[in-house]
Amino acid sequence: MTDRDHNPSSTHPPLPPTPEDEQFARLRLLRSRRVGVSTYKRLLTEHGTAQNALAALPEVARAAGVNSYQACPEGVIHAELRAAKAAGAQLLDINHPTYPAALRELDDAPPFLWLIGDPGLLARPMISLVGARNASSLGTRMARSLAHELGEAGFVVVSGLARGIDAAAHLAALPHGTIAVQAGGVDVMYPAENTELAGRIADQGLRLSEQAMGLQPMARHFPKRNRIISGLSRATVVVEAAARSGSLITARDALDQGREVLAVPGHPFDARASGTNMLIRDGATLIRSAADVIEALSALDRDTPELPFAEPRPTPARKPRGLREAAALHLSILQRLGPSPVAEDQLIRDLAVPPGAVAPALVELELDGRINRSAGGLLSRID
Repeated sequence: MTDRDHNPSSTHPPLPPTPEDEQFARLRLLRSRRVGVSTYKRLLTEHGTAQNALAALPEVARAAGVNSYQACPEGVIHAELRAAKAAGAQLLDINHPTYPAALRELDDAPPFLWLIGDPGLLARPMISLVGARNASSLGTRMARSLAHELGEAGFVVVSGLARGIDAAAHLAALPHGTIAVQAGGVDVMYPAENTELAGRIADQGLRLSEQAMGLQPMARHFPKRNRIISGLSRATVVVEAAARSGSLITARDALDQGREVLAVPGHPFDARASGTNMLIRDGATLIRSAADVIEALSALDRDTPELPFAEPRPTPARKPRGLREAAALHLSILQRLGPSPVAEDQLIRDLAVPPGAVAPALVELELDGRINRSAGGLLSRID
């Protein structure tokens, strides 16, 4: 059903929209030209219902300098719903209990997701695993090992169904649960070489997308896809990535979303490892196996506040957990150092940070050529 007609001669007030009418109108609002997630949320807040927002859209567009604006035609939404039925896809609204809580908390959370497969996977703990499309043999072996072992440990592996690291991770995680986040429509097989894998994920895992059914992915859709990959998960593991790559965009999204970023180191001469090595340099947790991933997440759990009246325990010294925290510590160190040498012990006292957290940061800054260490444990800044 769509927006219903009412008899203008009737003296009765118009009936309120049914949930089905409102969902149809919301999808139509979201698919309208120049309406992104933030505009969609603002219009709903200002106008109360999607039907009211649709009615106001032409005037809103006119105020922004866009004349002759028309909202998404109803026929387009009817066609999308028919395509979804043919593909066996189901629509998940952000207000539905099945919608993953971690994703819902994001400011730019997708208002709708199309799903093909088992939605029950969204209730399980998830870890994102991403990396290079032109992955090395060692990289794909590492991705398979990580995905298999994390799956055995009870985690659902999330990735982007791309060739290379993504495909290896999905394939290895299939027996335990994997989620593929697609850049185009959930019914569009991209890349074509992963069509068989996509079918197996639909049977044994879950494919999802925020895009309209049948949409062919374009370059601008992949960064939007990446925020969902990181947003679903507690942590994002990067296996291989060039200095400029989509995997690093996913890592930055994870950082902005308050998630953990972990990376597998690689050889300095391999361009496919330059991005992961940069992440580690900047504070990402170095990963050698699935056990390292699980240990890093366990450390996060230990850092959560205990229940009242629990016996106090000494706080263990630890490295900075996230890139933002590592960058902040680097900045604090550099601000306290100058050309005149300062004793390392004095610096640690001034920072009021556990020595176990400061020592790795000093090594990183020394390797970067930012500080100098002289005899007697004296430190100075190199300008």
